[in-house]
Amino acid sequence: MKHPRLTPVRRTSSLRTRGSIALVLCSAGFIACGGGEKKSADAASASKTFTIAMIAKSSTNPVFLSGRAGADSAAKELSKQYGVNVKVDWLTPPSEDATIQAQRIASAVNSGANAILLSASDAGKLVGAVDEAVSRGVPVMTFDSDVAGSKRFSFYGGDDALMGKQVMQELAKQMNGKGKVAILGGSQNAPNLQKRIEGVKNEAKNYPGITIVNTFYHAETPQDAAAEVVRAQNAYPGIQGWAMIGGWALFTNTLLTDLDPAKVKVVSVDALPAELAYVDKGIAPVLLAQPTFLWGYVSVKTIFDHVYLHKDVPAHVQMDLVRVSKENLGAWARQLKAWGFTDVDPKYLAMPN
Repeated sequence: MKHPRLTPVRRTSSLRTRGSIALVLCSAGFIACGGGEKKSADAASASKTFTIAMIAKSSTNPVFLSGRAGADSAAKELSKQYGVNVKVDWLTPPSEDATIQAQRIASAVNSGANAILLSASDAGKLVGAVDEAVSRGVPVMTFDSDVAGSKRFSFYGGDDALMGKQVMQELAKQMNGKGKVAILGGSQNAPNLQKRIEGVKNEAKNYPGITIVNTFYHAETPQDAAAEVVRAQNAYPGIQGWAMIGGWALFTNTLLTDLDPAKVKVVSVDALPAELAYVDKGIAPVLLAQPTFLWGYVSVKTIFDHVYLHKDVPAHVQMDLVRVSKENLGAWARQLKAWGFTDVDPKYLAMPN
């Protein structure tokens, strides 16, 4: 299997990046330096099995299922390349629960996992579990939502404060720099989301005509998120823009009929297949896509390099966002299909852009 390749998409100067995602995928020297304790790769070599326990936030959230697909893809490539059975053990709870995540970290250690890949629902509750795993010889890497201050050896993700800033910049353009804005915030306990919210609020200060109405939190399911948007919109009918620091509410088609694109504009992080209709209809003129497939793909390769091959890796592997709009909707749709998504609407795949 060839490495997944990113279909070129148009980027704007407002998105500061440290290199294209295509380069990340194609660069042989991508994975490089960091710390952390290592479990012996010799034992894994002897058994010809290398197991990575993957513990994301929620097994019902499409972004984490995308990450799982990326992890499985990387595992297959590495297995073929090195003659080792690289296995991804999916231990993600059905809904966000840091206590269950901590239990599953302990379970992964007890079952003999060679490494753990974690996206933290509540970092404060998971520092002890991460450090205990490392002290018992099982290295831990985080993605999407870090456990800062722990003994994890690396984190793959973006600059969350910058993500929030980019969301607000794009939304301000759509609203001509004035109007009432609501923030859709996901879980109140997720440190990465809090940083994004802070980024939105700080950037909003640069626009005197924009007022932040409130931040609305919710369980991170499409139904709960969409219901919160509808509830907030009814409670505050003057809301003219939504800064969504996660795409949960757009994973369902509920808001396609409940929001009027002539009155309300949305800019959101994430751009999965279900969200493309919001771009097409003009409700969400801009989506800032996290390459969620790479959460698993890049992280599994980083773990294998560090733990199995004893290479140095960076303490922070940078992830960059991709700006998705009508200008590159077709190209992004084809990228999603190339990454294994089977629910991409054919009409977007056929677009020439």
